[in-house]
Amino acid sequence: MGALRHRNLVQLHGYCRRKQELLLVYNYMHNKSLDTILHSSTKPNLNWFQRFRILRGVASALLYLHEEGEKVVLHRDIKPGNILLDAHLNGKLGDFGMARLYDHGSIPCTTNLVGTLGYMAPELLRTGKADTRTDVFAFGVCMLEVACGRRPIEDGNINLVDWVIDCWKRECILDVIDPRLEGLYVEEQMELVLKLGLFCSHPNPAARPNMPQLMQYLDSDANSAHAISTIDIIPFVDG
Repeated sequence: MGALRHRNLVQLHGYCRRKQELLLVYNYMHNKSLDTILHSSTKPNLNWFQRFRILRGVASALLYLHEEGEKVVLHRDIKPGNILLDAHLNGKLGDFGMARLYDHGSIPCTTNLVGTLGYMAPELLRTGKADTRTDVFAFGVCMLEVACGRRPIEDGNINLVDWVIDCWKRECILDVIDPRLEGLYVEEQMELVLKLGLFCSHPNPAARPNMPQLMQYLDSDANSAHAISTIDIIPFVDG
């Protein structure tokens, strides 16, 4: 894991294991985690430009982990608490304590259930088996959380994904946007992030995009957002 090099990964320098405790040594991150800032009452909160840049950066890191290294790296615990922010608020994926490596083209052997409730794909809860599609699911939930400013599961509220789908069906999708943004966001980007969040958190793992497809959407324009809604999202929402 220490050999991994990407601008949106927290560099792992070493580790220390003592009995059942594992300590990982990373670069110091000046602004703590995305979770800390996103759900803080401190003002100013992250603006939309910063949020979109963080999401794109973490997506780029996942593309590297899944597709571009010598081995496939499953992170297995993608969530805002494991997305750390440097002095310039660049998002860097960290905490590889649950990560697993396997060869490209092979089938992962992970069968133990790990992760954080709310970010775990339905099939992972059923079988305990993780693969790149379960990482994609978790990142999809993160995308919705960043756009909405709500945790995936909150006391007294329905599941975040279900809530966004419900608002989508009632044609009031703008109701899900984090009010702390005060209406200051790029509408095409916001729509794209919400649609991709639903696309990635599809209950059917075969229907989710892979990371190359996801990066293609994030780097595209509003036309791809429209294509996603008409081809991939509508069957999910209507179902």
